[in-house]
Amino acid sequence: MGLDGISSGETPAQEDVVSKKGPRKHMLLFIVISVVNVALVVLLATQLLTPVHNTTDIQTDNSVVLGDVTSPLIGKPAPDFTLSTLGDSAQKVHLADFKGKPVILNFWASWCGPCTQEAPFLQKAWPGLHAQGVVFLGVDSGDITDEALAFLKQYGITYPNVQDTFDSSTAINYSGTGFPTTIFINKEGIVVAKWINPLTEQGLQLELAKLSRPV
Repeated sequence: MGLDGISSGETPAQEDVVSKKGPRKHMLLFIVISVVNVALVVLLATQLLTPVHNTTDIQTDNSVVLGDVTSPLIGKPAPDFTLSTLGDSAQKVHLADFKGKPVILNFWASWCGPCTQEAPFLQKAWPGLHAQGVVFLGVDSGDITDEALAFLKQYGITYPNVQDTFDSSTAINYSGTGFPTTIFINKEGIVVAKWINPLTEQGLQLELAKLSRPV
């Protein structure tokens, strides 16, 4: 055997085997990558299709406290007022006369969109509140009397309503930043809670519980 044959170190058969290893390595690498990609796709699809636990509970909890807000008035005496009954200027309502009873004030206006959503619920809740000895009083503010009365008629409102002063001083005194706003006052005449946005059953129960707590 010549020197050339020895220096090559590989027979023709061996060279053929080596030449076939390259494509096999590429094929194996391709298969591994494909399997990994498929696994990632399956994992992603599983995550997207699996319901998120407690999502409903979180949304429900948020909806309960969505309108419950802080206010400088909380813990302080409710600003007193004397206002005319809506539609009857001769009949006056004096807040101080209700001391010794829990009071709920709901500030609203006929042109307020959210107030139209809230009105049916307030009317439905009113008999139960009245039976519990809670004074519920609507305060129409920044409104035209005729339109306010039409609002009461449209939604069958039977609970008492008064009309704010021309300059909406009562709403301003209660830190009114928009309508509807509901203020909760305990038997001692102290503001214990403020709710903005349309009041809900859960929100009402949340705030009613504060009426009996020590301030």
